[in-house]
Amino acid sequence: MVTGTGGILFFTGCSSPIGVDEVPTRKAYEQVEANALSTGKPSAETTVILDRYQLGKLAAKSPDEAVPLLHAKAVATGERDLLFALAEISYLAGDHAGRETSAPAGGDPRDYYLGAAIYAWLFLFGEGGEPPPHAFDRRFRTACDLYNYGLGLAFAERANDSSVVHLEATARRLPVGSIELKIDASRLGTPLASFAQVRLTDRYRVRGMSVRNRKPGVGTPLLCIYPENPEVGASPCLPVTALLRGPMTLGALGAGDAAGRLELYPSFDDITVAIGRTRVPLEIDMTTYIAYTLNESKLWKVASMQFREPAKKISSQLILAQPYDPKRIPVVFIHGTFSSPLTWMEMANTLASDPILRDRYQLWNFIYGSGNPLVFSMGDLRATLLAKVREFDPAGTNPRMSQMIIIGHSQGGLLAKSAAVDTGDTLWRAFSAKPFDDPDIPAAQRAELQRLLFLKPLPFVRRVVFIATPHRGGYLNNGLARSLGRRLVSLPGNIASSSSEMLKLTEGTEAEAFFEGRVPTSVDGMSPDNPALLALAEIPVAPSITAHSIIAVEEDSEPDKRRDGLVTYESAHVDYAQSEFIVTSFHSCLDNPATIEEVRRILHLHLDELPMTNP
Repeated sequence: MVTGTGGILFFTGCSSPIGVDEVPTRKAYEQVEANALSTGKPSAETTVILDRYQLGKLAAKSPDEAVPLLHAKAVATGERDLLFALAEISYLAGDHAGRETSAPAGGDPRDYYLGAAIYAWLFLFGEGGEPPPHAFDRRFRTACDLYNYGLGLAFAERANDSSVVHLEATARRLPVGSIELKIDASRLGTPLASFAQVRLTDRYRVRGMSVRNRKPGVGTPLLCIYPENPEVGASPCLPVTALLRGPMTLGALGAGDAAGRLELYPSFDDITVAIGRTRVPLEIDMTTYIAYTLNESKLWKVASMQFREPAKKISSQLILAQPYDPKRIPVVFIHGTFSSPLTWMEMANTLASDPILRDRYQLWNFIYGSGNPLVFSMGDLRATLLAKVREFDPAGTNPRMSQMIIIGHSQGGLLAKSAAVDTGDTLWRAFSAKPFDDPDIPAAQRAELQRLLFLKPLPFVRRVVFIATPHRGGYLNNGLARSLGRRLVSLPGNIASSSSEMLKLTEGTEAEAFFEGRVPTSVDGMSPDNPALLALAEIPVAPSITAHSIIAVEEDSEPDKRRDGLVTYESAHVDYAQSEFIVTSFHSCLDNPATIEEVRRILHLHLDELPMTNP
């Protein structure tokens, strides 16, 4: 039906060709923000450019053919807007070529992805008569993403289905022209050839973590993977960001003398790089490298293995989450019984999202045989820390090393305390009625007893955090539990032999009645009937060390019987703690947001209280 002046056509009984539909805000947002990365189609801004030059249909059908035509227009006009359109169409050309079942007529998809990165680089940073885009330009962030994702895909082993990348200095073809690439890996601290593989972070989706820490900037995040550690059966990796410094003018691409330098940066530093007159942050991913390492199923068997057969496969050691950095304060995490460093990963990942903590601290994990007698694990921790400090700071002059923080969960909290106390002869008197200088004690055994029972605070430790720590034992660690512990745990021969000899010294003491002549395990060590543990509980940390306590209490605990399923409040409470925080949780509370936030608070407090001579 035609009606009204000018012959306007109205359709009755159906929606109009042009109009609006009321939709949820998210749907409207998706339409406004649509671009090549999110929808596989050009953004509205690029569509305008393509229509201006009658390239819309060609770009939709054969984007590889549209790129050189649009490139020529950009050279002729010098308009920066065309560079953004070129970045999008080049990226789509890479996608299009990658979908071809046979060899694509347009060329290698990776060449188009590289072209997308370089066009985006020129749009963001290139020289020209028009100013670069400002931060409120929607295309600004999209161009950063086209640069980052395009750059990663440009070096993929196979453009459409592989996370492996190959970084090599070589000449590379572009949609128009070519570029000579050089590699600069000098900032990594280790030769690029020492890594077994390099993989593209953006080929992975992380699972099992509450957040994926991604700091926005420019550059593509990579995983530089070390050879497998045969002891733990996993391949640690270094998170790295790759930045390609491309040419600063579009004309250099066609002239045949374009050069680029691919710079590799470790992602633990919040680095900004100078590009022209501007300092620009690098894009970093601080979660995927953790999840990639934990993807190995062997690691999830470590907790059981280290309890049942302590030190048979994995010796007590410190595992550094990043290469040692003398400018950062060490934070040492110690896991609990029947556990492993994996229990700290959620906390470590969340803490890494705090830029101040990420910049000022380095995270270490102590792994040990959690079935071993408690005093031996304490000795292993102290010896390992002393050796590592001597290795990294032999002269004892690094002020950051002397500000170490130790955070222990459950049994790990008892190990942490062993690094922070002066026991004098208290533990010895709880263990034996003999004088320590008794001539019947062989010299070698006396030296070992001195190491295990006469503890001095480690001079480089400044703060300890106890989490759900059974200072006075776990209420389940007696009777049947102790009997089961003896059956389950197969102690190393040297420890079993040494323990047997030590038990002979308990004659006539409460310890003799407690051990009943049997070689103890960690379950015995944390029994509420263990006289040595009860003696240790009454010793405060040294005056030079600050202690904090995080105590878990189950939600349905009765007011006079507060407990976390394994440890009572009364066992975990210590009067000498500077702060005590109660978290509503079962004993395994390390991934509880409240626990993590309290640890974050303590780490910030430590920085605030640093002496002026140790910023």
